[in-house]
Amino acid sequence: MRVCIIGCGAIGSLFAAHLGRLDDVEVWAYDPYKEHVDAINANGLRLTGKSDFVAKLNARSDAAEIPSCELGIIAVKTLHTRAAMEATAAIFADGAVCSVQNGVGSEEIISEYVPRVITGTTFPAGHISAPGVCNQDTGGSTWIGPFAPKPASMEEVTKLADACKRAGLDVIAMEDARGAQWTKLIFNSASNAMGALTRLPHGVACDQPGVRLLMSALAKEGVAVADALGIVLDDDPDKMIDHGREVAYNHKPSMLQDVEAQRPTEVDALNAGIAAIGRDVGVPCPLNEAVTGMIKGLEHSWTLENQK
Repeated sequence: MRVCIIGCGAIGSLFAAHLGRLDDVEVWAYDPYKEHVDAINANGLRLTGKSDFVAKLNARSDAAEIPSCELGIIAVKTLHTRAAMEATAAIFADGAVCSVQNGVGSEEIISEYVPRVITGTTFPAGHISAPGVCNQDTGGSTWIGPFAPKPASMEEVTKLADACKRAGLDVIAMEDARGAQWTKLIFNSASNAMGALTRLPHGVACDQPGVRLLMSALAKEGVAVADALGIVLDDDPDKMIDHGREVAYNHKPSMLQDVEAQRPTEVDALNAGIAAIGRDVGVPCPLNEAVTGMIKGLEHSWTLENQK
């Protein structure tokens, strides 16, 4: 089996490194960060933290150098989905691509470029600590299933899940993964947004009473939207916020990492995505709207700073 990982940031690196340990899976990775790619090719991809090993794989910053693959996993930031698929679509002329990205809207874009799509959501988290090195901050499960408008077969979903399981990842194949996707979406809309605005790691943010109340209120709006869509959540997002405090107290959510690096955030796929769908189904989401506006304003402030 030949698999291509699209985007070798933290999540992409976790999947690439684990799959790279299997003798029967040929792993390729695409990432435009050439220094990272060169380090992986020279020394292997190293995981530290929750995992500790080095895996050999084929990394490229030019997608034209990657052969056809039957399966793909896209792990880029949601705002880079279209550019990533434009670069890699030819690799999957007769393949299926699985999104393990945050938020909503990516699968629709992916479906414009490949024959079949797999919806996915993942809870492990980490950060790139140096070129060719990824620190795994937290563990957790991944759920994948066919994307209904342009579905991969359950055989493809199961094949990918089984390979990941053999590689040491907890990946669950499902007929309908929307419940898992929305559970993570709602959790992220609360934890990521408040991390970005307070600049506090998850557990520290939870310890601030006013911040914790706002997290619950944001999650409540997301649950109401999911209910209106008829989606049955896999877990209670509010309880997951507290669980995250216990298992990832000092973890900086990805949106906080973006704020610290003054990079565009994924707020459009998280809080703005929930609010937009809420408008479509008649569920007001004023807090998610407000948080979106605040984070957009924060992003604009960097532009002004860089103009000085």
